[in-house]
Amino acid sequence: MQGNAAVGLSWLSIVRLGLVQAALGAIVVLTTSTLNRVMVVELALAAIIPGALVGLHYAIQISRPIWGHRSDRGGNRTSWIIGGIALLAIAGTGAAASTLLFEVSFAAGLTAAILFFALIGLGIGAAGTSLLALLASRTAPARRPAAATIVWMMMIAGIVVTAIVSGTFLDPYSHVRLVTVTAIAGALSICVAALGVWGIERRAALPQDLANVGQQKASFREALADAWADRKARIFTIFVFASMLAYSMQDLILEPFGGLVYGMTPGETTKLSGVQHGGILLGMAMVGVLGSLMARRKPAILRIFVIAGCLGSAGALALLSLSHSFAPDWPLRANIFLLGFTNGAFAVAAIGMMMALAVAGRKSREGIRMGLWGAAQAIAFGLGGFLGTAALDMTRALTGEVGTSFAIVFAWEAALFFVSALIATRIGDTREQDALPAAPPMQPPMQPAE
Repeated sequence: MQGNAAVGLSWLSIVRLGLVQAALGAIVVLTTSTLNRVMVVELALAAIIPGALVGLHYAIQISRPIWGHRSDRGGNRTSWIIGGIALLAIAGTGAAASTLLFEVSFAAGLTAAILFFALIGLGIGAAGTSLLALLASRTAPARRPAAATIVWMMMIAGIVVTAIVSGTFLDPYSHVRLVTVTAIAGALSICVAALGVWGIERRAALPQDLANVGQQKASFREALADAWADRKARIFTIFVFASMLAYSMQDLILEPFGGLVYGMTPGETTKLSGVQHGGILLGMAMVGVLGSLMARRKPAILRIFVIAGCLGSAGALALLSLSHSFAPDWPLRANIFLLGFTNGAFAVAAIGMMMALAVAGRKSREGIRMGLWGAAQAIAFGLGGFLGTAALDMTRALTGEVGTSFAIVFAWEAALFFVSALIATRIGDTREQDALPAAPPMQPPMQPAE
């Protein structure tokens, strides 16, 4: 089945691009989730160390607009995607190998980890940004929301499968086994990504892509200022930052929580991560199906799902905050599944709103809007991982109780999700937006090379 200039990518081609995102997620889950737990539990490092390392790779991803600009100019996004995945696989294996160096020398292990996590950020930025640019430029407008949902869900599916399968092969645990599993996952991911993207870029561009070429000549500063002047885009940027901050704060401490409070093995906590992402996948599927069925009768359905998902996430985290008092009898897996389900619900609804808002501007600058929200997400994820682990270390030092420290951090995250729900109530309120003047243009936080 082939795409063409009239209808863009076929559904089969969209699913193939989803395989690239699944391959990306397969590598990331081992480097940010499993490796994080190993550093905290097996290597007995302060939780702030893996938190800072993950924060580093997200900080590197602030350069996503640069990668998008270079793939636009090069006209060969396929090579950027495959090259980025290959770099990510190599860097992920190197990061896993840093655990061996930590056993010999803390300084050597930390130096290697910093280098490889920086390369992880470059690989994700190059592959992920080029993939989304290719998807947007080759997908017909009517299919873009569904295409974004399919690709996102396939990424989650890649994370779930990798977490479950690798969790099985990680026990009995050793650093060498971790490196081996990561290397195999990386090699398979490169093959899957290459098969997924190969030949798709040769499909003809959509007519509107040619019509928008002139818009791309605007400077980065002008395009970013125009996007920021849109009140709805500003509110959505704030929402993305707040909700992703809450989401990422719990991401790096869930596996250590299972290990330190519930006495789980590395394989068991990796499977627990799979349970969470399984819930995310189901939440996304539910909202995707119901949202499509109800969108015409209730245009505000996506915003309702966003708010409900944030409130549900806050409730799940509040329950998790109480769970340490009942360990090991608390239904931890059910609690984690609920958290994943509500996270997935708000995430896919937010993706749908993002696609709609990206094309709602006065000018055809969808890319800069997606870049703005992508940068907000990257900053939030990097800062959230760092703050979550730093808060855990700080509360452990103050209270001397592991369970209590986790409870405090989970409670903070619940409050942040509640604030995100309040912000989401302002998204899509066009009546008030139309009545207010646009804000003055912002000063861009960074100026990529032209």
